[in-house]
Amino acid sequence: MSAPKKPKSSRPLTPERIDPRRRPSGSHEASTIKGAPMSVKRDLAKLKLSAEETRAFLESKRGVRSMDEAREWLQFRGIDDLECITPDLAGVARGKMMPAKKFADNTSLALPSALFMHTISGEYPEESGDFRYSPNDGDLKLVPDLSTLSLVPWENDPTAQVICDLVDHSGSAVGYTPRNVLKRVLALYENQGWKPVVAPEIEFYLVSKNVDPDYPLVPPIGRSGRQIQSGQSYSIGGVNEFDELIDDIYDFSDAQGLEIDTLIHEEGAAQLEINLRHGDPLELADQVFMFKRTIREAALGQDIYATFMAKPIQGQPGSAMHIHQSVTEATSGRNVFSNEDGTASELFYHFIGGMQRYVPKALLMMAPYVNSYRRLTYGMAAPTNTAWGFDNRTTAFRVPTSDPAGRRVENRLPSSDANPYLAIAASLACGYLGMVKALKPDEPTDQTVNEDGGIALPRGLLEALAVFETEEDFHDVFSREFVGTYAGVKRGEHETFMQVISPWEREFLLLQV
Repeated sequence: MSAPKKPKSSRPLTPERIDPRRRPSGSHEASTIKGAPMSVKRDLAKLKLSAEETRAFLESKRGVRSMDEAREWLQFRGIDDLECITPDLAGVARGKMMPAKKFADNTSLALPSALFMHTISGEYPEESGDFRYSPNDGDLKLVPDLSTLSLVPWENDPTAQVICDLVDHSGSAVGYTPRNVLKRVLALYENQGWKPVVAPEIEFYLVSKNVDPDYPLVPPIGRSGRQIQSGQSYSIGGVNEFDELIDDIYDFSDAQGLEIDTLIHEEGAAQLEINLRHGDPLELADQVFMFKRTIREAALGQDIYATFMAKPIQGQPGSAMHIHQSVTEATSGRNVFSNEDGTASELFYHFIGGMQRYVPKALLMMAPYVNSYRRLTYGMAAPTNTAWGFDNRTTAFRVPTSDPAGRRVENRLPSSDANPYLAIAASLACGYLGMVKALKPDEPTDQTVNEDGGIALPRGLLEALAVFETEEDFHDVFSREFVGTYAGVKRGEHETFMQVISPWEREFLLLQV
């Protein structure tokens, strides 16, 4: 007999739940404003919005245009606390929580610079190469991007969140922080009159709670009362094993204004994949950053873990973050990968040529940990090559079947443990270099190219690090400051990893060497 479903004791903090005066989406602005406090009515009048703009503002789940609008947005929803967050090099949310009233007063917020120079285990590596700490560990100022303001639906108290950029004491963007790295790459495209478009796909595993890292991870118990097994690709039954969790993910996402395109069960045991709609790279990186938080919180609400490790379970497929990419003309929106007659353009082939030449050197930004390279191994589903082909999933760079307007290149190498800002920045930068340098790809393949035992990629973290920090073109597209900082942190992480003795070593070396 399957276990009875647990009652949902905590539902998402939608606007209706936070403030009972909040009207459902689609109601007339007059009734919405009528339910608002008198102070909100007066302040809304100061914004000088039209009736349509007022309705859209009050019903908005994500983003405002000014600090004045932010003040009214927070007040109308009865928000008590605000999380000012920013992704560190690992993609972990760092920041400060503050009363919503203080945020509306435009309080200055800062974080120490060294916070963006520590390893995933929280250690500060030795200076090496071009990696240097600030002599005084000075502050970096948090600058809220108000277009990202949204609810935190899993909190019990009414709470909102906003993603922030980082600037130094002079107001200049801090070049080694992830959001600014991506912005730098997007500016390169803008200078050429181009606008890239991306659509990420994020795979992850659900696992039973594991508080002892010496024990292997195992799939959780589903609604059937049994552990789900592998071989469940696209299984609706596999998804339904975790229907309450899926409902929470949908509800949490909707409350934050995040849009899921599709959700499927992948090949691994309790391995799921979420696909996002294509759009602006910075917005999509923000969404992946938020989705990771959302999925982890939804899983914890069901007393299990969600993990984005690249290879969490031995013998199971790894988890990828595939990135679909196209490039449009900034003015017309036309896909530059296609000619007027619908054929593939020279820029399309140059983009692939850049991916083939530079992605192996940028792999450190797409496969950032020692565990990442356990996914990129012979005999598994992940590509281990730099080949490309039409609708060929065994290649690193796949061109899906589409009409000319939808022509795109899918980069299948990034793993789901990657920082989305850095993975997208790296992938787009490699394509950009191919376009501006007119690099030619090799011939496409329609063969299976990941089962011959060959691996045309760095085989581990140190090898990936070496080719990354010595590529001069990366010093231009990402900044020398970022390359040095990122390489230094990754070198420190490898040193930390080398201090740990693995079960393999105890099993085969203990009594035989």
